Amino acid sequence: MSKGITSRAEDYSQWYNELVIKADLAENSAVRGCMVIKPYGYAIWERMQAILDKRFKETGHSNAYFPLFIPKSFFSKEAAHVEGFATECAVVTHYRLKNDGTGKIVVDEDAKLEEELIVRPTSETIIWNTYRGWIESYRDLPILVNQWANVVRWEMRTRLFLRTAEFLWQEGHTAHATREEAIEETERMLDVYAEFAENILAVPVVRGRKTENERFAGALDTYCIEALMQDGKALQAGTSHFLGQNFAKAFDVKFTSKEGKLEHVWATSWGVSTRLMGALIMAHSDDQGLVLPPKLAPIQVVIVPIFKTEEEKAQIDAFVNQLTNELKIKDISVKYDDRDTQRPGFKFAEWELKGVPVRVAVGARDMQNGTVELARRDTQTKETVAQEGLAGNIEQLLHEIQENIYQKALNFRTSHFTEVNSYDEFKEVLEGKGGFISCHWDGTTETEKRVKEETKATIRCIPLDAKEEEGVCIFTGKPSNRRVLFAKAY
Repeated sequence: MSKGITSRAEDYSQWYNELVIKADLAENSAVRGCMVIKPYGYAIWERMQAILDKRFKETGHSNAYFPLFIPKSFFSKEAAHVEGFATECAVVTHYRLKNDGTGKIVVDEDAKLEEELIVRPTSETIIWNTYRGWIESYRDLPILVNQWANVVRWEMRTRLFLRTAEFLWQEGHTAHATREEAIEETERMLDVYAEFAENILAVPVVRGRKTENERFAGALDTYCIEALMQDGKALQAGTSHFLGQNFAKAFDVKFTSKEGKLEHVWATSWGVSTRLMGALIMAHSDDQGLVLPPKLAPIQVVIVPIFKTEEEKAQIDAFVNQLTNELKIKDISVKYDDRDTQRPGFKFAEWELKGVPVRVAVGARDMQNGTVELARRDTQTKETVAQEGLAGNIEQLLHEIQENIYQKALNFRTSHFTEVNSYDEFKEVLEGKGGFISCHWDGTTETEKRVKEETKATIRCIPLDAKEEEGVCIFTGKPSNRRVLFAKAY
């Protein structure tokens, strides 16, 4: 098959857009700014869901579901929150259509809602209004709830997976008796995200805290994981927010403590979205197509037969059936591509484009020699190996591929992680190799905004492992005791 994908070096943005479409992950829909996630793309998202959902439940969380529509008045109760989302809200004003008598369907002006409804951009307000009825005493706490849902944020400039008007995500919302418990929850969920990103997505991340200017609307503190893409830009891969008592006070959610005092509840929220699909693509893929980590690939092994006669095909089928059973016992997903409508070369290119980690090719001569051809997607190398013990060899190879993909991404990040001590050096690195730039900042929002205006770089986070270190802000020369990470970002 002809891939016809623009190379990363020629146009990284175009490469990404073409790859998403040609690899059958997603496409633009008839609704401006929204996307259709195709079966192969959704299969990858389902893998993410299943793995994360298991981790959430292992940490004591349960799933629930809350309404898509939120009364507008709810947003007025938490000023910082509504200000953060006001420009992105989709508003429902009417509840009925009618025929205007000429065959056209129009909005029925008599069916205006008494109160407009907001299509959820996030669910804090409706969830905390609900929690008010669930919480009375300390015995009702903690509440550890997660929701898998869709949300709408009316983006004007969209890109598949990275930024769409509607997207899929999970949002955790927890309620606690003490500040300490809520902070512990916030940090625990950040660790869950970081472990998932590194061990499953094979994407190394920096754990950190957002500056006051970059915090989630209504949060006292926002923690994040930041990843680096192959074009040197950063991507926020997950966030966990300590909400303090802001939403509890806004919605009057109180509980009676063990000491008999009436107190406001402490809150957190945390989430990741289909934006992770964009991170997965941009961190690993190449000019030939997707490169999927085995732990996330819907199909880990594809087997392609090469034959001329039905007798040869029958002999190969018998071998493949046995191999498939052995792989499934090892919980390895496998596809036998014996379509008679496409030639082997077409199949090789198709599965390479879709990022299947391991390809097995077996022909009549292989059956005579007791061998197969084994191809790795990550290194694009292939070798002839024995059929005996093949399932075990493939299992080991998948582990090696997972580790190699992560190590390659880590090496890239390491080579694009630069400490600078002057503004000139900062701009030189930013316009050169890009990546994460570690430097001193004076802690003011004014400086943060000025640097963004001049360079388009933002403070991605204050790394959690950043050591105290005396220095001066690269922009103002004012004292600073800790480095932050700047980068251009998606």
